[in-house]
Amino acid sequence: MRPMHSAFLVASATALIAACPALAQPLEAPSRVSAVTVYPDSARVSRTAEVDLPAGATNIVFRGLPVALDPASLRVEGAGAAAISISSAQTRVAPADAQAPQGSISARLRELRDREKAAETRIEALEGRRAMVQRFAEAGPDRPGSPAGGLDVAKWGEAWEAVGRELARGGEDIRIARAALAQIQEDIRTLEASHRGPAGAQPAREVVVDLEAAAATRARITITYQVRGAFWRPAYDVRVAAERGKAEVELVRRAVIRQRTGEDWTGVELAVSTSRPGRNAKAPDVHTQRVGFLEASLTAQTQTQAQTRALADAPQRQRTFAAPPQPAPAAAPAVEQEATLEAGDYDAQFRIPGRVDVAGDGSERSLRIGSSTNPAELSVRIAPALDQTAYLEAVIVNAGEAPLLPGEASIQRNGTLVGRTRLEFVAPGARTRIGMGADDRVKVERKPVIRKENEPTWLGATRQETREFRTTVQNLHPFPVKALVLDRTPVSEVDTIGVELLAATTPPTDKQVEGRRGVLGWSMDLAPGEIREVRLAYRLRWPADREIVFDTPSDRPEPR
Repeated sequence: MRPMHSAFLVASATALIAACPALAQPLEAPSRVSAVTVYPDSARVSRTAEVDLPAGATNIVFRGLPVALDPASLRVEGAGAAAISISSAQTRVAPADAQAPQGSISARLRELRDREKAAETRIEALEGRRAMVQRFAEAGPDRPGSPAGGLDVAKWGEAWEAVGRELARGGEDIRIARAALAQIQEDIRTLEASHRGPAGAQPAREVVVDLEAAAATRARITITYQVRGAFWRPAYDVRVAAERGKAEVELVRRAVIRQRTGEDWTGVELAVSTSRPGRNAKAPDVHTQRVGFLEASLTAQTQTQAQTRALADAPQRQRTFAAPPQPAPAAAPAVEQEATLEAGDYDAQFRIPGRVDVAGDGSERSLRIGSSTNPAELSVRIAPALDQTAYLEAVIVNAGEAPLLPGEASIQRNGTLVGRTRLEFVAPGARTRIGMGADDRVKVERKPVIRKENEPTWLGATRQETREFRTTVQNLHPFPVKALVLDRTPVSEVDTIGVELLAATTPPTDKQVEGRRGVLGWSMDLAPGEIREVRLAYRLRWPADREIVFDTPSDRPEPR
């Protein structure tokens, strides 16, 4: 009886294994990345495999996928000569022994990143110290409320020398610290790049697809998944051809792509999209807001303003060549390929022509995705309280079907690089202003005319201060110029501080430029050689026993 029972168990187990697809031998599916759509915060990757499927149930395994793969985004498609039924797909972490040992490399990277954080902390401390010295210098040694506490006039020279020494030393310390930080970051990039293993050497995830074929067939199986560690950002080339106050602007769009997903994209169909799948799909709920008295005291905070960097490029040099004996045919200029725009009602997608390689080492790849040429309205914009320079501006309309996303723009004026600026979001059909660099043929000068302050003599008196400034603008062009002069008065948030615009002020054409309180604008058309004058005068009143401070969110606070 026992031998017969054992034979029955063996036969039953064999039949069960043959009928259960989960226990079938997995089928390796060598695959390649075939198509990628890059978003501003992630990427959608399609990976394709050509496999010979037997009849019946089969498990197909895709190995060497990035660890940042989002399992919820996984989708599977397939096609073959015979009918194919896909039952399920799952992801799993690769076995630990499939990963290459990197103990020493990881330890070195941790050390470098610790040093990087320490260097960043030191730079912040040095910049805070320099800001403190600058506030001391701006307050002036004659102010009772200044850090010097009303320094004696005879010691002003020593104070200024000390401030100068501190500023010079602080600037040198910051320069050295930034150079050290740059070297550490370069060491990190070099170590990461030089110790990257070959594709698939360090698998992080696997995808297992369960399917069944009606008959043996050659099939193409494609898995698509969302992955972090990839993004694209817009960049622009703005080329302005300006002559006698008229201009035409060529706006070239570029997509700068960078990815560190753990896999290389080689010979892929590439597209970039303006959609942001990483954001919430639902608008936030608005709840009731209550207001009450704040019992705790407030502490004033100061902010520093980062200096903007301008790039200048030398004029293009012209070369002359001797004429050949026989005229040669003109060389055809190289033309950059552009993407094909697929604009929908809610987003836009640019498909890059041909096959594209994007390495997974974090290096950047810049691709031209579009261009447009638009007529522009030229004018100069002047903010003399901050910078006594006239800046040329061009106003254009986004006539394309896709929005202009925020990004850095390189500005070329009549073939010369004049600087960089940043474009903000511009919807299709909307207007935008683009800075075109300094206009040296519009001369600007701003001078203080009056700064008068009373000295209260009794307790509870009111202190008042009168300020008046004169700005002159001269057009040195041989053609008319449109100009906008911007200036400001302080805005009080409390009843005990009063601000009064005086009659000596030139009437502004706009009393609240772009909705900003206290920002005044004077629009003017300047004839060739014409000089215009703008005056701004205002009076401040506040309790004599209090000190005031001028705080501008986008500028460095001005201590008083």
